[in-house]
Order: sequence, then structure tokens, then C-alpha cells
Amino acid sequence: MKRLFTLLTIALIASSLAAQVGELRNNLAVGFNAGYNLSSVDFSPTIKQGLQPGYAGGLTLRYTSEKYFSLICAAQLELNFAQRGWNETIDDGTNNTYSRTTNYIEIPFFAHLGWGEEERGMQFFVNAGPQIGLFLNDAEHYGFTQEDPWNTNWRPNNIIQQYGKAVENRLEYGIAGGLGMELKSAIGNFLIEGRYFFGLSDMFGNSKADPFGRSANTTITAKVTYLVDLFK
Repeated sequence: MKRLFTLLTIALIASSLAAQVGELRNNLAVGFNAGYNLSSVDFSPTIKQGLQPGYAGGLTLRYTSEKYFSLICAAQLELNFAQRGWNETIDDGTNNTYSRTTNYIEIPFFAHLGWGEEERGMQFFVNAGPQIGLFLNDAEHYGFTQEDPWNTNWRPNNIIQQYGKAVENRLEYGIAGGLGMELKSAIGNFLIEGRYFFGLSDMFGNSKADPFGRSANTTITAKVTYLVDLFK
């Protein structure tokens, strides 16, 4: 499944960048973005979780290369700071709590496909492509009422190895995609987007000797972006 997602992403980007049919465009836009993340970590063995809130934001660069019938084709690159992590659901009767915030620099590279008004008005778009990230730091948040709160006797699934465990893989990669709307105006372009990131790499080691076979980030993001055209 991972290979299939990756191949589809590569094919989508290649087709949008390499195609030389349709009406050529030469439009470069730059700006900034800000968003709100709801994150979790896909663990194996499973750890019951809620969503961990966090912030995201950074710079956006978009180059529009052509219009094919009603489809407007562009490539979009971002450089963002993003807060991720997980928030455990501990329902063993102890009232203990645990969450971790992980901070990343992330670089998504998207095929940006739009439908609608090209100069002024509303446009709908799809973003899809690979994303890499670099782990910066993290913070653990404990809350407990038991003298020995992280004893496996207090965990139905007996998993406590994540507590205090340092992130071992600083480089992250995965795929991301989003849907949104863009309002094109005389003072710039205003975008609103819902996005999902699916991590293909693990933050902890995943060998047979390690406690987790998988520990990958997944993130839902609500994002707004402002772009201005440098040239057309």
C-alpha cells in the first residue's frame, strides 16, 4: 500500500510538471501560510489515542506552468514549522494523562491542480505530493495520581516503552494531500484548505529488537494561505 501511494504521487507530479500540452503559463506567486494541526501517531502495537492539537505555518512558493482545458497546473513548495505528537487515552481508572508535542520543519512538494476563475474570482484546487520533515525537539506532558503510574499493571495493553523514549529518527517522509478553495482578487490570492499527512517513516526504531514496529505521524490540518503574484 505504501508503494502504491508513493508511485501514484510521483506519477501525479511528473504528469503535471512534464506535460507540455495546453496553454502555457509563467506565473510565480509567493506568500505565507498558517494552520492548525490535529495529530496522532500510528503505533504498532496500538496505543489508544485522541488527537493532539498544534500549530503550523511558514512560506509558500507556487509556479503555474500551463492550463489544459479548464485544468490549471502548478507546482507548489512550502517551508513550514509544524507541531505534531499524540495524546493518549488512558482509561484504566487511574486518571493518569500523557501527551507529547513534537516539533518539525516540514517541506511539502505538491502538484497543485485548480479549476475555476484564473484571474479574478473563485477557484477550487487539489494538492498532492511527497513531504519530508526534520525533527527539531519535543516535550512530554505527564499527569498522574498513582505512586507508580507507568507500571504495566495499570495498562490494559502493557505498553509503557514510549514514556521518556527519545525520538530516534530525525528525518521524516510521507505523502500529503489537500482540498481547498482560492479567492483571486486585486490585492492577492486567499486560500483555505483541508490537508492530510500520512507518514511513511517511523520516529522510533522498528527492528525486531525495538518495542514498536511502526510509529509514524499522521496529521489533519486546516490551513489558510495568502499569495501575491510576482510575475505572470
